[in-house]
Amino acid sequence: MLIPLPALNDNYIWLYADSSNKVLIVDPAEADGVIDYLTDNRLEPQAILLTHGHQDHIGGVAALKVRYPDLPVYGSQETANLALNVENKAIFQSGSYRIQVITTAGHTAHHISFVVDNCLFCGDSLFSAGCGRVFTADYQAMFDGLQRLKSLPDETLVCAGHEYTLSNLRFALTVTKEKNAVSHQLEKVTAGRQAGKPSLPTTLGLERQINPFLQAATLQEFITLRQAKDQF
Repeated sequence: MLIPLPALNDNYIWLYADSSNKVLIVDPAEADGVIDYLTDNRLEPQAILLTHGHQDHIGGVAALKVRYPDLPVYGSQETANLALNVENKAIFQSGSYRIQVITTAGHTAHHISFVVDNCLFCGDSLFSAGCGRVFTADYQAMFDGLQRLKSLPDETLVCAGHEYTLSNLRFALTVTKEKNAVSHQLEKVTAGRQAGKPSLPTTLGLERQINPFLQAATLQEFITLRQAKDQF
């Protein structure tokens, strides 16, 4: 089970369960929708995973802990008031889940991403056809984090934190040399969004074809692209 649960204006709270049916909750912006989904489907939560400390990714944690007092919460040092810090762990275990931690700083100073099975929960680091704003101004950290994500297998499902795909694809068309893949994806996502469907998850293999930030070969190329997107 992999569910992008819409929240707030354009966030996704990700719910993931393997055959154990114990649900991982990623970046709960709010609690009510999560509790309703778990209750309606008779599911139990296994853990909460937090990619970073922005309110639109942690806003539901307190209420979820009231409902599920024993539910463990994992994050980085910027969520230390809410979560056990796993920032420096390569891998940790929660129930039946083997969870890989990848450093993806740049959007925030201690942003992390999680890989569970073939799912990448990347918060605001990597988006479909885009990447997060570099609020820290540490472009090197952001570039390095994207290179780490880029090394994952093509079949990896990219589960980003926001529905930004249409805007990202429109920008990608202005900077990419190979426009066919981007144009095709823009047409596909436009139709899907008009039908009320999420554009996520995408795959890392597809992102290699349509995401200019993953295609950037050097730090300076990445900086130029990110600063152009900031003004787009």
